[in-house]
Amino acid sequence: MSLQSQTQPRTRGPLRSGFGPRFALSMAAATLVVVLALGPLWGPIVRAIGQARPHAPDLALFEALSPAIKIHLFAALAALVLGAVLMAIRKGRRFHRVAGWTWVALVAVTAGSTLFITSLTPGRWSLLHLLTGWVLIILPLAVIAARRHSVAQHRRMMMGLFYGGFAINLFFALIPGRTLWTMFLG
Repeated sequence: MSLQSQTQPRTRGPLRSGFGPRFALSMAAATLVVVLALGPLWGPIVRAIGQARPHAPDLALFEALSPAIKIHLFAALAALVLGAVLMAIRKGRRFHRVAGWTWVALVAVTAGSTLFITSLTPGRWSLLHLLTGWVLIILPLAVIAARRHSVAQHRRMMMGLFYGGFAINLFFALIPGRTLWTMFLG
């Protein structure tokens, strides 16, 4: 072994770091939760997709939503936009830290508000609330990783929260019959 290989740490690419397989496993688990939660509704969902007609937001429908759903929608959309900005910019700068704390607050509000949303199974939490639990566990762990300067762990957790918790959940939020679907496509 050469002296250079002993003194310099090996760098590993994103596919070799283990993030890809863990992320894929997380997304598969989240998809399974949604598939099980929506089980008997798949036939009507497929029919509704065939009848989709994009339109401007239905503001009357938005006004009729519960405060918890309104808070959830605003916080989730703001977190999605800010998260996209954070993914695109250089990390470690002051803006990243300030915007990151803002994003953490938005994610916490988004996840916390879901505890008051029980429209899928009236009066009870559904299997989708398992995703809420996942976010409420991973979010503080990701912040702790950043505070400990464990950049790789922080990056993996935050990317998982962003892509899994927001970008992919946006797809799930647009399932026919759900609020976003009805507001824009139904």
